[in-house]
Amino acid sequence: MPSIFSRIVAGELPAYKVAEDEHHLAFLDITPLVEGHTLVIPKREVDYIFDLPPAELAALHLFAQRVAAGVRAAVPCKRVGIAVIGLEVPHAHIHLIPMNKVADMNFANPKIKVDERRMNELAAAIGAQVPAVVAGTPEMPTDPRDTKGGRETVEASEPDAFRAPTPGGEAQNDEAPQPLRDLTKGLSFMSESEAPLTAVSFAAPAGGLTDAALAELADVPAGTPVERQELTYFLRNHTADEGLSGSAEMANRFKQLQMFMKQELSGTQVYRFGQGPQVPVLVLGAGEGGRLQGFKTVLTET
Repeated sequence: MPSIFSRIVAGELPAYKVAEDEHHLAFLDITPLVEGHTLVIPKREVDYIFDLPPAELAALHLFAQRVAAGVRAAVPCKRVGIAVIGLEVPHAHIHLIPMNKVADMNFANPKIKVDERRMNELAAAIGAQVPAVVAGTPEMPTDPRDTKGGRETVEASEPDAFRAPTPGGEAQNDEAPQPLRDLTKGLSFMSESEAPLTAVSFAAPAGGLTDAALAELADVPAGTPVERQELTYFLRNHTADEGLSGSAEMANRFKQLQMFMKQELSGTQVYRFGQGPQVPVLVLGAGEGGRLQGFKTVLTET
């Protein structure tokens, strides 16, 4: 009989999914010790974790390392603790537990109850922060701020949230890649009015994404205040069920765009410029070669 985790992998049971690849899945524990308590499993059902072949055991821990980075970025904590108990479900799994004190890791503690809305928020926030690859490998920037989805924390508000890979950046908007143009085509951001989403692509500024560099990219006056937001939060009204448009199809398109920005780009962040009534917005992440890609739009706030 398949384990409860295998049924989640098969889609037979729901879960608050955080991250996934071909061989692994991470989702929130529905009986957590603390908010953000996450389970990491191999999709292949193996009861005892140390029965996994060495390569699969290593891959599981590398995947858990990525997920832990997302947990630590999204949930206030000093560390993310790791535990393998293996007695509750006959399917190998790792517990990742945000902790501020040793007692937070005590499995004898009463489990807490977290409502569905908050669980969805936590899953989205953690998933947005899971880096594309393991920190320290050549493919990943060593700056810990360069994670999927950027940061909705103080670190995200630092002006050098992107590091330029090469000098000579420019503010010229080049043609965005075709997948991004297809994803944004026909989409509009709805605030007090509607404004189209336009795909953009820029060379990374040589000095990093300072407020001055961002203002140049957005073509707004130097000194315009810049506010940073997390993408999931920014698009929350457009990706929920039928979204603001009342169309499930449009909501799904926004979800596809959000997924692309998180999974295909690094350090994705929303930048809002100035106050109403018209607020220019840039949503940028680092793509292949370090180029900044994303979309722009305008909010109306009166």
